[in-house]
Amino acid sequence: MTDSGIARMPDAAETSAAVLTAAGFPKMPARSLMALVVSDDGSLTAAELSEILGASAAAVSGAVRYLQTVGFVHRVSQPGSRRDRYALPANAWYVASLRQNPVYQRLAELADSTASSLPEGSPARTRVSEMGAFYRFLMTRLPALLDEWEHMRVKVQAAPTPPEPQA
Repeated sequence: MTDSGIARMPDAAETSAAVLTAAGFPKMPARSLMALVVSDDGSLTAAELSEILGASAAAVSGAVRYLQTVGFVHRVSQPGSRRDRYALPANAWYVASLRQNPVYQRLAELADSTASSLPEGSPARTRVSEMGAFYRFLMTRLPALLDEWEHMRVKVQAAPTPPEPQA
């Protein structure tokens, strides 16, 4: 058992990582993210991640580098130790990452650029223009949706935890 309180990934967390992977998230970053999510304090060292995931140090290093790049984790120095911890942000990491994620803007710009290179009135231009419109729609709606989630999240956190099912 690691300091994180988990010796290996729970099956449900592995399944969640597999769903993220099927949706296009790289496999090792998905597994690393889920290991962090299910750890007691939301942070692990690279060695703990390696142990929990049964993965090499190189695989974990690449995974946490990816997660840092996309804003899902940050590195935290441990006083008196040469080992860093990789942690989920203290605030709602998923909201912070979506609010600051420029991918929809970039995809809308690319769609516009692609559409302008296609023949006027062509079915291809219409499809690509719709793609750009969809990403602009997401950019305008996402902030309100995330604000709504924050209000709901407060209610969910304040609600009593349902009892565990009895076997």
